[in-house]
Amino acid sequence: MSRLLAIVLALLLPAVPATAAPSSWTVTGPGQITAQVALTSGKLTLAVRRQGRTVLHPSSVGLTTTTADLTENLTFTGRSDRVVIENYEMQTGKRLRRATRMTETRLGFRAPAGTFDLVVRAAPDGAAYRYVLPNPATVTSEASSFTVDAAAKAWLLPYNAWYEANRVRTTAGAATGDFGYPSLFRTGDDFALLTESDVDGRYSGSRLRRSGNGFQVVLADGQVESTGTTPWRTAIVGDLATVSTSTLVDDLATPALFTDRSWIRPGKVAWSWLSEHSSPSDFARQKQYVDFAARNGWEYALVDEGWSAQWVPELIRYARAQGVEILLWLRWSDLDTPQERDTVLPRIKQWGAKGVKLDFMESDSQDRYRWYDAVLRKTADLQLMVNFHGSTIPHGLARTWPHVLSMEAVRGAENMPPAANNPVQFFTRNVAGSMDYTPVSLEVGTKEASIAHEVALPVVYESGWTHFADKPEAYERHPQALRYLDQLPTVWDETRLLDGDPDTHAVVARRNGDRWFVGGIATAERTLHAQLGFLGAGQWLVETVRDPADRGDVVRGRQVLRSTDALTVPVRRNGGFAAVICRNRPGLQTCD
Repeated sequence: MSRLLAIVLALLLPAVPATAAPSSWTVTGPGQITAQVALTSGKLTLAVRRQGRTVLHPSSVGLTTTTADLTENLTFTGRSDRVVIENYEMQTGKRLRRATRMTETRLGFRAPAGTFDLVVRAAPDGAAYRYVLPNPATVTSEASSFTVDAAAKAWLLPYNAWYEANRVRTTAGAATGDFGYPSLFRTGDDFALLTESDVDGRYSGSRLRRSGNGFQVVLADGQVESTGTTPWRTAIVGDLATVSTSTLVDDLATPALFTDRSWIRPGKVAWSWLSEHSSPSDFARQKQYVDFAARNGWEYALVDEGWSAQWVPELIRYARAQGVEILLWLRWSDLDTPQERDTVLPRIKQWGAKGVKLDFMESDSQDRYRWYDAVLRKTADLQLMVNFHGSTIPHGLARTWPHVLSMEAVRGAENMPPAANNPVQFFTRNVAGSMDYTPVSLEVGTKEASIAHEVALPVVYESGWTHFADKPEAYERHPQALRYLDQLPTVWDETRLLDGDPDTHAVVARRNGDRWFVGGIATAERTLHAQLGFLGAGQWLVETVRDPADRGDVVRGRQVLRSTDALTVPVRRNGGFAAVICRNRPGLQTCD
């Protein structure tokens, strides 16, 4: 009877549909950015939108290991959400104090042979994702990719492991080959800068390869011994000002691994190698660079390749007596083993050097990243600051290891880059972190850029240590340029893009304390504009240095302006200007 009743009720009562598992998930940031994850026919994609506009189209997500294919036949297992708030301080970068709020969604997926979580973050200035496996695994590849409109304008870096090629201007659809990070794209008013964050010896570096309709993430190694958590695949998204002043790479990185930072000192560095290749082997000449640094209040002198252990300790004592500290160049292979790191670095510390420039790593392999980990741990223990040359790009490294003052990974002055390539570096490479371009070549190099253009570079380009490219006599033959350089700090409380385009020009304002510094560079003759709305109320003294009619020293000028005014400076081809701004008061003649 009961069975008959059940049959009757089943026929009479409406059917209740089974609840379908969700197949798409939206991660909405605290600003204008959303990330959209979708599961279609067992495969995952991720897209990024800004103000409802698609900037990055749905692109493949997933990875493979030696035991599981986690790119297909996926099913959803669960979701969790949280808000991530990051408040921290830096020793270098676009601003020293950082604060950001990100929305994080963790999505679980199962494949026939394994499981993983996809962790997605949406921030005011972009989106990022990483994979978390339940256990350590050998990763053989990632399906991770990014897709932009084929017509999107692109500024791309042909890949080599030391990131020193000239950036090319093309479109996403026309690009072919492998490209290094960061890669910049523009669609309409939206920009996307693609890179990675939080990469260390737990994984390897990667690059982008033009593939199909997008750009595929390609690992440096054939396989990676992962602890279970991968780096962040990172897209900085916004207007040009948002992208160029973003701190997302640092925001995603592992927090600082030590707390005492009292010994970390950014500053200006006198450097002899570019203008005089043989000079690092000349003790007497190095003393002259120390003397120059002391006269001008520069904090350091770097002794590059060629120094001798027979006289470096004496040079360090000589320099310290004048208030100048010494930095020493080393080849990475000088520290290739634990024994070398335990011998060479303590000896340098005992001599009294304050930091090292480590060169020629030229690899994104996991093995080389493990070397970075080891050398950073040892130099932190010894309280030696570090500058990496011939290196990978910053991946948030200066947040994790605050004694990293700068990294090269750019076609800097030593490679005689064309002046036309200078604006784009602010909008691409320098976004990722401090950039040791070694600026201000007055008499060495191609001389394509004007003197004022060169003087503006250490404002436009951020670097915790700024190594100046020319010899003392060259700077002293340009006393007005040198006067401006002597005022420059190398750390900033605030950074703003005032005007610019990656192809043509950049006008950048940076604040240190109560003074603002403005640098403007251009590739063609034009008038550069700096709207002064970032200044507070009242009057401000604006001192500028600009190009003369010939290639002589810069011309110094001064005017009193308000925040409602604009600073306009006509510049020549490959020209520029620099300014320092301070609050005006009666009788004030200079911001010095």
